[in-house]
Amino acid sequence: MKKAIVVGSGIAGIASAIRLATTGYRVIVFEAGSQPGGKLSEFWLGPYRFDFGPSLFTLPELVLELFQLAGRDPEQYFTYKSLSEANRYHFEDGTVVISYTNPQKFAAEVEDKLGVPSGKVLNYLDHSRMIHRYTQSIFLHRSLHRIGSYLHPDLLPSLAHLPFMDVFSTMDRANQRRLGDAKLVQIFNRFATYNGSSPYKAPGILNIIPSLEHLGGAYFPTGGMYSITTSLHRLAGELGVEFHFNERVERIDHTNTRVTGVTTDRGAYAADVVISNMDIVPTYRKLLPGLPAPERILRQERSSSALVFYWGIRRRFDNLGLHNIFFSRDYPQEFDYLFNRHDISDDPTIYVNISSKEAPDDAPEGGENWFVLINAPCDHGQDWDAMVRRTRQNVLAKLGRMLGTDLSQHIEMEEVLDPRRLEAKTFSYKGALYGTSSNSRFSAFFRHPNFHRDIRGLYFAGGSVHPGGGIPLCLMSARITANLIAQ
Repeated sequence: MKKAIVVGSGIAGIASAIRLATTGYRVIVFEAGSQPGGKLSEFWLGPYRFDFGPSLFTLPELVLELFQLAGRDPEQYFTYKSLSEANRYHFEDGTVVISYTNPQKFAAEVEDKLGVPSGKVLNYLDHSRMIHRYTQSIFLHRSLHRIGSYLHPDLLPSLAHLPFMDVFSTMDRANQRRLGDAKLVQIFNRFATYNGSSPYKAPGILNIIPSLEHLGGAYFPTGGMYSITTSLHRLAGELGVEFHFNERVERIDHTNTRVTGVTTDRGAYAADVVISNMDIVPTYRKLLPGLPAPERILRQERSSSALVFYWGIRRRFDNLGLHNIFFSRDYPQEFDYLFNRHDISDDPTIYVNISSKEAPDDAPEGGENWFVLINAPCDHGQDWDAMVRRTRQNVLAKLGRMLGTDLSQHIEMEEVLDPRRLEAKTFSYKGALYGTSSNSRFSAFFRHPNFHRDIRGLYFAGGSVHPGGGIPLCLMSARITANLIAQ
């Protein structure tokens, strides 16, 4: 039986392990931490439960596919429900736009609240769907670094539609041209943050992202986002995957041409295949120190990070939903601070996720668990303690102004996550959430491939390699990697 080792138990690592186990590999997963999931983990503050990282669930079929590959009934492991609304967008002038998951209902909401004709919104979503249709099979389902991907029959239709995908425009310029209304442009510009980029730099082809939410739907897993991890961890265990927690991989072993296994802080393990689910930068710097590194890739601009306040709130806010966005007055300035000044503006956009809206047991009766995220630069050695203090004051002032209450009087429990802690916990280089940014029209091609070009048997999966970060893309990364191994 062939042996495979996976370094790291993030969602892409677990998914890779499952895929290899279903094809007959004996798989061992090494995790330096005490629980699986990486960013997709959980913790408690007293009676308040929090998902550590990702909070939006789209494309559930990518999770279900793993159970189906294993010949299991997904409903015996993992359940979820469809949401009628994805986000509630709050503006300083009191305007609130509910992003319904039904496209017609959302278009009607935009026409009612912003005065933009519903047909313009539906046409925009059709454009997003078109980008998705003609790019997914080439850019999301296959390696961009194998010549065979460019010989696929899907390539010609994709190339024919390329001039209509705003490749040579930024997301913002494309949205200004197609939508016009400032508030609606801000709503759709926000999707650049789904991969840690700036809408004023990222190419317009990234307007593919709204199709995942507005046309594919938004969902809530029973038991919260961490149930994605626990259900897949359970499946992997049933397939014979071994998980070694609290065991740190210190080196990926190899000859000049082939991987041979790994060395951990407890011993050496042989393997035919090694998949690193670790961020690509520490993979080379820490685990492959003697191997020439692809410096051009490793030096690319990192994605944004996050400053998160986990607050146990001693009251309910019935005017808020599961996902809430409180927009900045000056969006261009916010991204200028993030990517040029490496700072957080004094008027940041604030995302508030309250999972207790859908899972009441996540907070005590009469309370709510607030996951409050502000886009932050990655770590460049800034004075984070001062930045956290200043941003906390600005966030409380902004939320207090927009909600009409002194929120500080209702905070019962608090924990803070900044890029330093994010890097320490998940090995994300500089605390970047998505590896490299997409602030270039060629950024997709500059991501590290899912395989090593010279060392046979060495592969990579996760948010810092192709096709990118976020739960859906990490699951696609695991699929691409497993397919490469099978080939």
